[in-house]
Amino acid sequence: MRHLSKSKILAYRQCPKRLWLEIHRSDLRDDSASVITFSIGNEVGDVAQEIYDDNGTLIDIETLGFEKAFSKSAYLLQKGEAPIFEAGFKAAGALAFADVMLPRPSESGLSWDMIEVKASTGVKGYHRDDIAVQSYVANAAGVDLTSVSLAHVNNTFVYPGDRDYQGLLHEVDFTEEVKSRQGEVAKWIEEAQKIAALSAEPEIETGEQCHQPHHCSFCNYCSPDEITAEYPLSSLPNFSANKQQEMKSQEIYDLRQVPDDYLSWKQLRVKEQSLSGEAYFDADGAAADLAPYGFPARFLDFETAMFAVPIWKGTRPYQQIPFQYSLHCSGKKGALSHHEFLDLSGSDPSESLAIALIKHCGNEGVVFTYNASFEKRVMRDLGKRFPQHQLALESIIERVIDLLPIARNRYYHPSQHGSWSLKSVLPAICPELSYDNLDGVADGCMAVETFKEAIAIDISPQRKKAIERQLLDYCQLDTLALVEVWKFFREEKG
Repeated sequence: MRHLSKSKILAYRQCPKRLWLEIHRSDLRDDSASVITFSIGNEVGDVAQEIYDDNGTLIDIETLGFEKAFSKSAYLLQKGEAPIFEAGFKAAGALAFADVMLPRPSESGLSWDMIEVKASTGVKGYHRDDIAVQSYVANAAGVDLTSVSLAHVNNTFVYPGDRDYQGLLHEVDFTEEVKSRQGEVAKWIEEAQKIAALSAEPEIETGEQCHQPHHCSFCNYCSPDEITAEYPLSSLPNFSANKQQEMKSQEIYDLRQVPDDYLSWKQLRVKEQSLSGEAYFDADGAAADLAPYGFPARFLDFETAMFAVPIWKGTRPYQQIPFQYSLHCSGKKGALSHHEFLDLSGSDPSESLAIALIKHCGNEGVVFTYNASFEKRVMRDLGKRFPQHQLALESIIERVIDLLPIARNRYYHPSQHGSWSLKSVLPAICPELSYDNLDGVADGCMAVETFKEAIAIDISPQRKKAIERQLLDYCQLDTLALVEVWKFFREEKG
């Protein structure tokens, strides 16, 4: 009998076709969006071992292989002398690995507390299915469970330093719930086995299940129409999944074919400009929006990193920690100057960044950003953490003006495909500036991951220097892009 992993059973729960493709056509899978998610999960899983007992035994599947991992797990579960991490179970046509197993020896025999660790800050609906499968397979393998819990990240935890992570995880008890769902899980496994045994993939149309509860790695394979359409339905901003399905049922795959009465004013603009192939630009409106703001004009962009497991004292899980900024400044005569900050020392960069920012922003002049709520939130958080700088930071916040609403209201080019992100607007307004020409770091996610690499203790000086240059070039281009958008909207072209 084929033993289906927990992840494959959950894939069946999302979509039977996904399960079949996972087994028979895994070559069609696109996992690029999952790499960072897996990395975060590993960070939390590693620290969970310290929290529950760093003297416990880890079942290393990569080193042992599956069969030896199951064998070693069974042996340790029978002995019950210490906690086990990643203990493996195989029974009833399924297999699973438990994050944490804590022994509960008593006069009546040995039982275990099972704890599934999640990197989220709360219990998600799909976590309930996950832990139900986990406990079912353990029970089927003959493991007596005293309790079954889910431990998620406590986002109110403030790291006191010195590797003290007690309090980082919050446990939620699911013992009674998983007991009541054993028959339900058995049925899932039976149905999943039937799907896995099919010689051909099941015929299932795309729908909400393609993105709920997770984005499916086979979306590109199952939605060829969205690849071939010149202007796919997904390029309509805020066009709901239900409306997209309704259009597809009418064999409408290109947004230019969507009837007007289905569309909001913003969606209509996207459709109209896609049909014409030309840009919409309310030049007078854009110029009027910017007319009240004089000089000096500054242009600010932050790069921030979030850690599921905080590494700096006084910080919280998933708190946005600014490690870099770029600041261009335009004077009345058009002279452009540039300031920047980047800390790759591995120490908390927050206060040093705040001090430099206050100095470079001065006491006057507007500060332009793109999606100002982000920059404002970063500065407010800095002010709360460092009260001695709060008034100065608040004075900068009061001078912040957002270019994004102006772009949304006054400009749209068909090449934007429904997006008003800076990286979508810039090529249309200023094609000579391009993120494609950057070496290494070319977007925010890459910046975060590269920063984390740079502060690792085992990085070589040469690699660290290369990362520093890439991050500085990327962030500087972000604010230079803001300058060009601002000039375009003020009709200062050339």
